[in-house]
Amino acid sequence: MGDVMEYVTVIVRTIIFYILITLVYRFMGKREVGELGIVDLIVSILIAELAAISIDNLEDSIFLSIIPMFLLVAIQMGMAHISLKNSKIRNVFDGEPSVMINRGKINFTEMVKQRYNLDDLLTQLREKGIKSIEEVDYAILETSGRLSVFPREKNKNHDYPLAVILDGKIQEDTLFQIKKTRQWLLTMLKEERVNLEDIFYGFYREKQLYIIKNSELIKR
Repeated sequence: MGDVMEYVTVIVRTIIFYILITLVYRFMGKREVGELGIVDLIVSILIAELAAISIDNLEDSIFLSIIPMFLLVAIQMGMAHISLKNSKIRNVFDGEPSVMINRGKINFTEMVKQRYNLDDLLTQLREKGIKSIEEVDYAILETSGRLSVFPREKNKNHDYPLAVILDGKIQEDTLFQIKKTRQWLLTMLKEERVNLEDIFYGFYREKQLYIIKNSELIKR
């Protein structure tokens, strides 16, 4: 009789945690596993461990796992909210996209910084049907670890939009990449009578600056 009760308890706990974890991921938002950030991944691993421990350890109350599980979800949602408002904190926890190939040239400095070797780069390029680096215009290593590849188009001069302003913050690395200065950017904003802190998103493409302010696109 005791063995039967243990089996029933395991089954009930498994069903409960299945439902709870499903609801938890609904709260955390719809994202693919390969797109999880560091915080999301850590929370996912810990939740899975808590569920496994609770199912395996029948002597302890199920609430000893449920309480920390919901605490982790609260932490994740709080960090997501803070990261949305603060770009510096977002960069600390989620990182920033890195340009690995810029107009057909490998960015070795960024590869060393991201500890990303040439074999990794070539492997991901082959997976996307790219035979040679010369076929690539831009390759961006996303914060999820995926490589976004933009093939070179013949007889076309399309540049990948590079973010120079995010949430009112100047992206110094991008300015260096496009060979522009902070003073150049501030002068452009002054001519348009736009305050830096009011800009939601500004990007540089095809030798032009585009600014998005309050859902309004300004082309300069």
